[in-house]
Amino acid sequence: MTLEEQKERMITGKLYNDLTEELVNARKETVRLTDRYNRTYGEEPQVREQVLKQILGSMGENVFFEPSFRCEFGFNIHIGNNFYANFDCVMLDGGGIEIGDHVLFGPRVGIYTTRHAFDAKERAAGACFARPVKIGNNVWIGAGVHIDCGVAIGDNSIIGAGSVITRDIPANVVAAGVPCRVIRQISGEEKTDYFDILRTEYRDTKSDID
Repeated sequence: MTLEEQKERMITGKLYNDLTEELVNARKETVRLTDRYNRTYGEEPQVREQVLKQILGSMGENVFFEPSFRCEFGFNIHIGNNFYANFDCVMLDGGGIEIGDHVLFGPRVGIYTTRHAFDAKERAAGACFARPVKIGNNVWIGAGVHIDCGVAIGDNSIIGAGSVITRDIPANVVAAGVPCRVIRQISGEEKTDYFDILRTEYRDTKSDID
């Protein structure tokens, strides 16, 4: 079975053999590329982006990982614009990972789309299956969060540090816990005077320059 055929099995949720030469070699290549990406820390953004584009399936503008970033294959990861991941992000992307725009990850966030088979003999023989993870726009995921396979997180939601997400989280909520659960809705009262402060600072700075 070719690598493309095995990729198709992974992304469609079918059982696949995690120990095939093609997948083992694909993981080795991804480790090599992520090592290279992590070593470019501090270099010009376009240098880092060139390496990251070799790893990810697709990416928008301003996609940034602090070191060290690790993923299993990379080709099943699709990220929108203005993404930031703090230190030690891990993405096991066999089942596919989709991330929207303006998403923030705290340190040591892990996404795990793949599971080993439940039967012990099948598991020992390399049997795995995968389910996709989808994260909407404007999501903030706190430090040390673990995201299980088959989970979707809605737009604008916040996930508290240390949470383990095993089921879908709707949009516009604060959720936390083990397992993660909705704590409350995010309301318009969450807004502060931050943008007014920025506008004032901009006016003052512009006046000083003039």
